[in-house]
Amino acid sequence: MKRKITMTLLLAVVCLYIYIPASIAQKKNKVQQNIVNLQNESIDIQWKKHTDGWRIERLMYKSGKGWVSLQGQSGEHLLLYSTQKPDTTPVALYQNGKEITFPEPIYHYNTPVWREITSSVQMNRAGVEKYFYPDKLEHKNGKLIFHKELPEASVTSSWHFDAAYPTDIVVEMTIQAKANGHFSTSSPTLLQIDKNDLSWATIPGFYQGNSLSGNFVNSYAYGHGIPDKPVLVRERTATTLTAMVSIKDGITVAAVTEPGVGRDPWRFDKKTHEEWLLGLSLMNRKGNLSPTLYHPVLGEAKSWLGKGERISFKFRFSIQAGDWFETYKHIVTNIYRFDDFLKLKDTKESLTSRIFNMYKYSLDDNTSKWLTKEFKGDTLGAQAYLGGVLDSKKDAMKNSDYGAMWMMAHVMDDDALKKSRLRYARNFKILQQHKEEGFFKGAAAGQYYLYEKKKFTEEWGDYAEPIGLAYYVIMDAGNILLFDPEDTELKNVLRLGADKLLEWMDDNGRWEVAYDHKMQKPLFTDLEDLRPTFYGLLVAYKMLGDEKYLKGAVKGAEWYVKNAVDRGYFLGVCGDNRFAPDFATAQGAQALLDLYDATGQALFKEAAIKAARFYLQSIYTHPIPSSEIKQVRGKNRFDWEISQVGLSFEHGGSIGSANGNGPILLASHAGLFIRIYQLTKEPLFLSMARAAVWGRDAFIDQKTHVASYYWQAMDSGPGAFPHHAWWQIGFLTDYLLSEISLRSAGKIVFPAGIITPKVGPHKSYGFEPGSIFGKETRLFLKNGLVYCENPRIDYITTISDDGLHVILLNNSMQKQSATIAIDTDKLAVKMVQDSMRITVLNEQGLKEAELENIQTLKIDIPESGLKVVKIDY
Repeated sequence: MKRKITMTLLLAVVCLYIYIPASIAQKKNKVQQNIVNLQNESIDIQWKKHTDGWRIERLMYKSGKGWVSLQGQSGEHLLLYSTQKPDTTPVALYQNGKEITFPEPIYHYNTPVWREITSSVQMNRAGVEKYFYPDKLEHKNGKLIFHKELPEASVTSSWHFDAAYPTDIVVEMTIQAKANGHFSTSSPTLLQIDKNDLSWATIPGFYQGNSLSGNFVNSYAYGHGIPDKPVLVRERTATTLTAMVSIKDGITVAAVTEPGVGRDPWRFDKKTHEEWLLGLSLMNRKGNLSPTLYHPVLGEAKSWLGKGERISFKFRFSIQAGDWFETYKHIVTNIYRFDDFLKLKDTKESLTSRIFNMYKYSLDDNTSKWLTKEFKGDTLGAQAYLGGVLDSKKDAMKNSDYGAMWMMAHVMDDDALKKSRLRYARNFKILQQHKEEGFFKGAAAGQYYLYEKKKFTEEWGDYAEPIGLAYYVIMDAGNILLFDPEDTELKNVLRLGADKLLEWMDDNGRWEVAYDHKMQKPLFTDLEDLRPTFYGLLVAYKMLGDEKYLKGAVKGAEWYVKNAVDRGYFLGVCGDNRFAPDFATAQGAQALLDLYDATGQALFKEAAIKAARFYLQSIYTHPIPSSEIKQVRGKNRFDWEISQVGLSFEHGGSIGSANGNGPILLASHAGLFIRIYQLTKEPLFLSMARAAVWGRDAFIDQKTHVASYYWQAMDSGPGAFPHHAWWQIGFLTDYLLSEISLRSAGKIVFPAGIITPKVGPHKSYGFEPGSIFGKETRLFLKNGLVYCENPRIDYITTISDDGLHVILLNNSMQKQSATIAIDTDKLAVKMVQDSMRITVLNEQGLKEAELENIQTLKIDIPESGLKVVKIDY
């Protein structure tokens, strides 16, 4: 075992998992009895006994360049105590001498959350502070154990290295009460980081950046920089239970909660998502930059202790060479064992089956709440929207995924859909645009139509957003034009919108968040449009071919990269949550990838990968899923079935919907993550894509086969959001086709279309032929064409000049067998039944079997593998 002898310690050395007791050290060298080290091949921490207790005197990390000494080492402990439950009244906050009033009263989803998170506890002002350094030390079972007796409690902190991960120091704090009261302890201050040495800091799900922000609202509510106050955040929207700070010499220090400390969002038979057991902060209570954890939270569950009662808190400090992302991967993969979740997953209905069943649901006028209304002499059609819309009297209508609608009409070859729905949905799109002369000509009139008032409106105000123009005029029209490229009227709609987008863009490539319809002036000037609005111009270039749109897209994207991606600042697209960051971040990553494809500029590819890495932090990774039995509305469910792990939130952070509702089941990012994995070979993207999609039966309504939107709804179905079925069809198809491309190493590919508004980056398909092992083929889906009894096997079918291809995907981590049968009556061409020839190909296109005159085929597919069955005509 390697031993390091220092000048100050001489022979009194603590090596990996071997500590020299103080009594032995005293015999060797009496001068050194007040110094102790915890040291291995990666980390060296030295404590020295001072008059006020044991302080960390030295903290060193072994990098590729040798031992690096970290400055600002401390070792100070903190105990918080209160005889009464702390007051929950919001704390008065000031900025530039004025009291902060946020958000505006109209935002009734956010105002109660803001009041809650500005209470004295979350602002880290509650309780009596007891700062101290431990004054006693003992060595026991390979650990350094520090003690302190306070009037209110005995406090112990135990330190040792993790045997599996030598860069991690495991710490356990224990409080034993000497009096009745509420108690909380923070993780000791390992080191205090000078703000000038800050390279990056993040609490996943909340905020990130390379500097402290003096704008408290923008940092605390929107994640634009790090709050300059030592606020605590809650685990309900902290997607990974860690606070991380990277310093400029290339080292990241993280405080990481051990699994099991944070709240369980569904404890046996009820939602407990909002319980608060853990506080996370990027500062210690004194306001020094230092990753810090609190447990229990003062006044919350487990914080009340009677005299003699005790509570323990286990966490770790992880010190890694590299940036925040390397540390994040270590925490998610090694500590929270994310990949183990995929081994538990199982399903009762294949994704392919869900697509067909949701398609059937979406075409039923009654179940999907399809409406047609007269407007301006024409008939428009959309689905009823029963969620919150300003001025709505439950008369709002909305279409969601135009790309999925047109895709399914074509790949299903469904004349009924084309005649009964698409013409009226197209009218909706044309009538949705301002055509009259004036400031708003070309812009979207609003994403919703109120048929009682006979007007279009935005979600939460009388305004128009440039990104709304990109969404509901340009991108939707572009998706239709992929399938109907000769639609001259829609081309004019798109051109009019794109010209307005160019007109509204500043010279530097920036757009305003929104314009007031009445005053024609910018709104939300406290925010920047940190969204991929530039994508509308790229779509216009693709569909119309005019170079001015590409130049505009490049200018807008360059501004976006510099001001959003490089800073880690993003804005959302949900008006009812005052644009808290959301899935628009993932959309930005895909938009940048598309721009890279159009220009070949490496800047956009690298920025896309960077944005996708940020979006990983929108994915829940805790608590670790298990096979524990829980009850959901009278049904037995395994814990993993209802787990939040692998799901993203609509919007998280301090004010987002995930605070009460948890994450969402609409995983539009899954296909993007597969594409990013293909570019980077970073396995976390692949694991997170699969975790989002596989085995989510517990959230699927058995009547409609539509997944609930919010996690907390469990399997209640589409509810007020019937249009979500189209989005689910769209993202599942995008995911399956992306997996096919990945597993075949690009030998099976289908052209992808345009991002759909507004829930994320998934795309449409089927407007052009694809290829299977070099052979041109086109997507052809028909319910009942393929029989496959194993729900772990998904399939996509295509037809070409000489046959039918069935592409089979094993969406599980175990080898699977399936019996496949083909109903040839579902094909438009006539097959000779008695001479049917079947060829089985592996993912490389190599022939594995050739069979004739059989009606069914049993096939084996390796874990997460792919096979292709070709049936000749």
